[in-house]
Amino acid sequence: MNILVVRNDKLGDFITALPTLYVLKHHNPSNRIIALVAPLNAKLAQSCDFIDEVIVDSSDDILELAFKIKEAKIDASITLFSNTRVALAQWIARIPLRIAPATKIAQIFYNRRITQRRSEVKMAEFEYNLELARALFSDISLNFPKPLLRYEGVEEVYREFCAEFGITKPVVAFHPGFGGSSDANWTIDEYIELVRIAESFENIDIVMTFGPDEEKLYKEAKALLGESRVKLYRSRGSVVDFAKLLSSFKLFISTSTGTYHLASAVGCETFTFFADTLFASASRWKSIGEKQHHFMIPLESEGRNAMFEMVKRELKNRLSALS
Repeated sequence: MNILVVRNDKLGDFITALPTLYVLKHHNPSNRIIALVAPLNAKLAQSCDFIDEVIVDSSDDILELAFKIKEAKIDASITLFSNTRVALAQWIARIPLRIAPATKIAQIFYNRRITQRRSEVKMAEFEYNLELARALFSDISLNFPKPLLRYEGVEEVYREFCAEFGITKPVVAFHPGFGGSSDANWTIDEYIELVRIAESFENIDIVMTFGPDEEKLYKEAKALLGESRVKLYRSRGSVVDFAKLLSSFKLFISTSTGTYHLASAVGCETFTFFADTLFASASRWKSIGEKQHHFMIPLESEGRNAMFEMVKRELKNRLSALS
């Protein structure tokens, strides 16, 4: 069976789809699993051995997308997050079985609609995604390995990184940016305060990572740090290259953004900050890996300050345990 799985939004959202893609492939290895993804996630999807084909949603043209889908000769589709455009494209492509959550006007273009009410957050996003696989195969196992993403060549990537940046100890990484995909975060000054705590632990090396569009944030951090043993790393290459690097780090500290999901998916322990709202909470956006530590940042200043003090204490405790 040729099965299309649609999750064509941001990095973190796509990572929440990976367990669904995995279980569909492993339910019956003869299934051909096709992922419809945004351009930014194409290389990550292509690196997964449980995905057989990747369709890149690279324009706003509905007919172009419908043609790409029709060419893949899909027997059934599972749309994990829908909008009218992707729903209509699948209808035009005449996919025989089209499964999706029963939400929004787009649901009229699907012929198997599943009521989930994700806004109630009765489970995490990736768990809602997995549940949709059961609409296709009622006896499917929803178990998946952790970490889910494993790569060859990790040792060489890490060795080159260590040689370039003078790394000789286990790495604790801070990622202060978020690309607008998080509802709560600390300021760069607060991140620097957390970094200073980490600096007091001589048994670790500290890295601050920055995405390709975070040059301004990189310069701010560099100016605030002054003379410091902290290494500043600007992301280069593909998201797969960064995933390989993250898999060798001991702890990754960030807000709830795509890089957090990536770090967790490759097995790195995470310290993650979420908005103190149900929609943006850890309950909804916990990642697919293990060893996760979640902190909800209150909206009001007094609660925010108290939470920051808690984070500092918990960070000291965790860094002590790494000694």
